Amino acid sequence: MKNLAPDILRQRLLIEGFYKIDADKNMIDRYFREITAALNLRMYGEPIIFSPGGEGKEQNQGYDAFVPLIDSGISVYVWSNAKFLSLIIYTCKNFDENKALEFTKQFWQIEEIASQSF
Repeated sequence: MKNLAPDILRQRLLIEGFYKIDADKNMIDRYFREITAALNLRMYGEPIIFSPGGEGKEQNQGYDAFVPLIDSGISVYVWSNAKFLSLIIYTCKNFDENKALEFTKQFWQIEEIASQSF
Protein backbone atom coordinates (compact mmCIF):
# COMPACT_ATOMS: atom_id res chain seq x y z
CA MET A 1 0.00 0.00 0.00
CA LYS A 2 1.44 3.34 -1.01
CA ASN A 3 1.94 5.76 1.88
CA LEU A 4 0.15 8.88 0.62
CA ALA A 5 0.85 10.89 3.78
CA PRO A 6 4.30 9.96 5.12
CA ASP A 7 4.32 13.03 7.40
CA ILE A 8 1.20 11.79 9.28
CA LEU A 9 1.90 9.03 11.81
CA ARG A 10 -0.61 6.19 11.52
CA GLN A 11 -0.38 2.78 13.16
CA ARG A 12 -3.06 0.23 12.33
CA LEU A 13 -3.47 -3.28 13.67
CA LEU A 14 -6.19 -5.68 12.52
CA ILE A 15 -6.85 -8.61 14.87
CA GLU A 16 -9.22 -11.55 14.28
CA GLY A 17 -10.05 -14.75 16.10
CA PHE A 18 -12.65 -17.07 17.58
CA TYR A 19 -13.31 -16.15 21.21
CA LYS A 20 -14.54 -18.23 24.16
CA ILE A 21 -15.99 -15.65 26.57
CA ASP A 22 -19.62 -14.50 26.74
CA ALA A 23 -19.61 -11.33 24.67
CA ASP A 24 -22.15 -8.63 25.44
CA LYS A 25 -22.24 -4.83 25.63
CA ASN A 26 -20.69 -4.78 29.11
CA MET A 27 -17.81 -7.04 28.06
CA ILE A 28 -17.09 -4.92 24.97
CA ASP A 29 -17.14 -1.76 27.08
CA ARG A 30 -14.73 -3.40 29.53
CA TYR A 31 -12.42 -4.44 26.67
CA PHE A 32 -12.25 -0.85 25.41
CA ARG A 33 -11.44 0.51 28.85
CA GLU A 34 -8.80 -2.11 29.60
CA ILE A 35 -7.06 -2.18 26.19
CA THR A 36 -6.77 1.61 26.15
CA ALA A 37 -5.24 1.56 29.64
CA ALA A 38 -2.86 -1.27 28.67
CA LEU A 39 -1.67 0.61 25.57
CA ASN A 40 -1.63 4.05 27.21
CA LEU A 41 -4.28 5.39 24.83
CA ARG A 42 -6.82 7.99 25.93
CA MET A 43 -10.57 7.83 25.27
CA TYR A 44 -12.30 11.18 24.84
CA GLY A 45 -15.82 9.82 24.66
CA GLU A 46 -17.85 6.85 25.77
CA PRO A 47 -17.81 3.63 23.73
CA ILE A 48 -20.63 3.30 21.22
CA ILE A 49 -21.96 -0.26 20.99
CA PHE A 50 -24.68 -1.33 18.57
CA SER A 51 -26.50 -4.62 18.08
CA PRO A 52 -28.89 -5.26 15.18
CA GLY A 53 -31.38 -6.89 17.58
CA GLY A 54 -32.51 -9.62 15.21
CA GLU A 55 -32.50 -7.53 12.02
CA GLY A 56 -30.52 -8.95 9.11
CA LYS A 57 -29.06 -12.41 8.73
CA GLU A 58 -28.95 -14.71 11.75
CA GLN A 59 -25.27 -15.54 11.17
CA ASN A 60 -24.36 -11.84 11.32
CA GLN A 61 -25.97 -11.12 14.71
CA GLY A 62 -23.63 -9.59 17.26
CA TYR A 63 -22.15 -6.18 17.92
CA ASP A 64 -20.54 -3.27 16.10
CA ALA A 65 -18.62 -1.03 18.48
CA PHE A 66 -16.30 1.97 18.44
CA VAL A 67 -14.46 4.04 20.98
CA PRO A 68 -12.97 7.44 20.05
CA LEU A 69 -9.41 8.07 21.15
CA ILE A 70 -7.49 11.32 21.45
CA ASP A 71 -5.19 9.62 18.97
CA SER A 72 -7.89 8.05 16.66
CA GLY A 73 -10.06 5.02 17.58
CA ILE A 74 -10.72 1.32 18.06
CA SER A 75 -13.49 -0.59 16.25
CA VAL A 76 -14.72 -4.05 17.26
CA TYR A 77 -17.05 -6.30 15.27
CA VAL A 78 -18.45 -9.37 17.06
CA TRP A 79 -20.35 -12.28 15.51
CA SER A 80 -22.20 -13.79 18.49
CA ASN A 81 -23.29 -17.08 16.91
CA ALA A 82 -19.89 -17.89 15.41
CA LYS A 83 -18.07 -16.46 18.46
CA PHE A 84 -15.77 -14.62 16.05
CA LEU A 85 -14.41 -11.09 16.31
CA SER A 86 -12.60 -8.70 14.05
CA LEU A 87 -11.14 -5.51 15.46
CA ILE A 88 -8.91 -2.70 14.39
CA ILE A 89 -6.80 -0.43 16.51
CA TYR A 90 -6.08 2.75 14.53
CA THR A 91 -3.89 5.37 16.13
CA CYS A 92 -1.89 8.46 15.31
CA LYS A 93 0.67 7.52 17.96
CA ASN A 94 2.80 4.44 18.38
CA PHE A 95 1.64 1.55 20.55
CA ASP A 96 3.09 -1.86 21.40
CA GLU A 97 1.54 -4.31 18.92
CA ASN A 98 2.72 -7.37 20.84
CA LYS A 99 1.05 -6.05 23.99
CA ALA A 100 -2.16 -5.38 22.02
CA LEU A 101 -2.14 -8.91 20.61
CA GLU A 102 -1.41 -10.60 23.95
CA PHE A 103 -3.96 -8.50 25.82
CA THR A 104 -6.66 -9.17 23.21
CA LYS A 105 -5.88 -12.89 23.10
CA GLN A 106 -6.11 -13.22 26.89
CA PHE A 107 -9.16 -10.95 27.34
CA TRP A 108 -11.28 -12.69 24.70
CA GLN A 109 -9.76 -16.14 25.41
CA ILE A 110 -8.67 -16.63 21.81
CA GLU A 111 -6.53 -19.72 21.11
CA GLU A 112 -5.46 -18.84 17.57
CA ILE A 113 -5.19 -15.21 16.62
CA ALA A 114 -4.59 -13.67 13.20
CA SER A 115 -3.29 -10.15 12.79
CA GLN A 116 -2.09 -7.72 10.17
CA SER A 117 -0.27 -4.42 10.62
CA PHE A 118 -0.52 -1.76 7.96
